[in-house]
Amino acid sequence: MKLSQEVARPAFSVPDSPLISYGRPFPELCRKYADETFKALKIYVLISRTLANKTPALKQLQEALGDKIVGTRIGMTPHTLFSECLEVVHECRRLEADFMITVGGSSLTDAAKLAAFALGNDVENENDLVKLPYNLRSVAAGVKPPKFPFISVPTSLSGAEYSIYSGATRDSDHCKMQFSAPCEGPRVIILDPELCLHTPADFWLSSGVRAIDHCTESYCGLRRIKEVDKACVEGLKLLVPGLLNSKANPSNPEPRLECMLGVNHAMTPLRYLVFAGASHGIGHNLGPLGVGHGETSCILLPAVSKYNAKRGANVNEQKATAEVYWAIPEARTLFEAEGLKQESADLGDLLHVIFRALGMPRTLTEKGIGRDKFDLLAKNSLEDVLVKTNPAKLDEKDVKEILEMCL
Repeated sequence: MKLSQEVARPAFSVPDSPLISYGRPFPELCRKYADETFKALKIYVLISRTLANKTPALKQLQEALGDKIVGTRIGMTPHTLFSECLEVVHECRRLEADFMITVGGSSLTDAAKLAAFALGNDVENENDLVKLPYNLRSVAAGVKPPKFPFISVPTSLSGAEYSIYSGATRDSDHCKMQFSAPCEGPRVIILDPELCLHTPADFWLSSGVRAIDHCTESYCGLRRIKEVDKACVEGLKLLVPGLLNSKANPSNPEPRLECMLGVNHAMTPLRYLVFAGASHGIGHNLGPLGVGHGETSCILLPAVSKYNAKRGANVNEQKATAEVYWAIPEARTLFEAEGLKQESADLGDLLHVIFRALGMPRTLTEKGIGRDKFDLLAKNSLEDVLVKTNPAKLDEKDVKEILEMCL
């Protein structure tokens, strides 16, 4: 794909929407917005280890921004540990940074959200951190918004850059918490499909499944909003063929951009406070046990769909979602090749076929997770707000039943 002219637009048709920018190389766009929009003077960079060590991305960013970069952190542990977020907080404070840029996956984006939020509230340690609102708890008196804005240059399809929520993991018990408003996301999201060609194929595809999960659980939910339903359908129409074509043609940036634009649609529900369900909620807590962001969706989403259908929680919604999948030509070809019939195959069956075609893991056993982890997973999952918003109400026994379906 030849980059020629910048395309810039709001990500969502709601107030305070971040801006999406693409069409030019990311270092050029980072310089433009850091200089012209935010007047940044002291920039702190969070960049993935792979991009920093195995590609020219960091050097290109340094050349574009020069001595305005006052600090750089290379790499974060997946699922964004409290301890590492606090390290970023202390370093930004020491360097008197007034702006951040993240280049990489969702763990870096979540870290930037939480670090900026913590800096705005004089956080020093974990005890201070958990005084900030999380899991949609009420905002305590005196909690302030983040100290400064930031730009994200995502290289995965997890979609964290479109959310105001920051998922971070407490080191001591691997419990993942979703820090909430007045936490904020990036003000500008720069999409560079050429940069994303460096993202390992399995990670690209699995994070794209996470975006499919956003669309599917939101469309299968019990709350109907026209704008959200439209976005979920448009997201699936971009993501399913985009991912299949990314797998078939890994050096072609065009399906990468198609996927990235699909993620924008997939994250629309959160802007309207339409929340996902148990695939996300259980997945948040499965992740810190060593399962990648998107891999949790590959394993959980078909099982959660079948469980909700068995409980009669969202039968009509699942039928409508299945119709969307059947209407995507690339998906229909897969389903028919597997001998599925539209009148008899359920949504879980369709998801299984797509995820298998993408070469994704399908069971907890493949990821080394056994029944010995089920008690901890069930306990932690019930603390997650997205388990609480699942169409079928769940207790620990129900979560364990879903996990059994994933072995």
